[in-house]
Amino acid sequence: MPSPYAFADSRLTGLDGFQVEIDVARERADIILNRPPLNVVSMPQRDQLRLVFEALDEDGRVRVIVVRSIGEHFSSGGNIGGFMEATPEKVSQLAWNIASPTRCSKPVIVANRGYCFGVGFEFSLACDFRIASETTLYALPEQKLGQIPGSGGSARLQKMIGITRTKDIVMRSKRITARQAFDWGIVTECVADGELENATDRLVDELRTFAPLAQRTAKKLLNDTEDSTLAIAIELEGHCYSRLRQSEDFREGVEAFNAKRPPKFIGR
Repeated sequence: MPSPYAFADSRLTGLDGFQVEIDVARERADIILNRPPLNVVSMPQRDQLRLVFEALDEDGRVRVIVVRSIGEHFSSGGNIGGFMEATPEKVSQLAWNIASPTRCSKPVIVANRGYCFGVGFEFSLACDFRIASETTLYALPEQKLGQIPGSGGSARLQKMIGITRTKDIVMRSKRITARQAFDWGIVTECVADGELENATDRLVDELRTFAPLAQRTAKKLLNDTEDSTLAIAIELEGHCYSRLRQSEDFREGVEAFNAKRPPKFIGR
């Protein structure tokens, strides 16, 4: 059964607006936004989320990380008052903190429902897999505050869906449905609201069947080559392939394939 996750880092003794649970049997850690009804994200919470991802990345018991929320809404965004109180130096760290799911070497799944606005949307965009309930609405509403997205939202969206659609979302503070986000390639899977947890569970179990080293390598390769030329991407892919060829997991995968049995990967 999942249990609360204990951190050695003193900065994480009192988590602000979220909790962490770990299911050792399923090699799964859940980061759960828990400030209902809207799960507003505070400034201190952003720092803590980064530290949590760094801790889970180093935890050998965890293969897959899931980000989810309590209540009807994933998050309506950040604490607006916190922006006026924060120093320029603090504000400059926002994008780095919210990018922690991308830097994490392990697969990160986010389960969205209801409002997924502002930093909630940006945080979701930094994850590897986005599973959305049909109730989900995505938006970057910063234009209504005289601002622009500050944690990677417009930049990540432009890479995913192009400049025309990104301008439509960002410059008009436009809300889009989960179905539209799926059609545009923002969302990995769009499911009925009652199926959100089951769909997330299925993806966790599927990802656990693959070799950990190969999975981490694939994530880093794809992230690192997103902005590269095709020639450089192919070159780096070749180097990664060659490195994985020396792994015990690759040998096990080949032997299991030839023996027509399920592989038993160990992460080396």
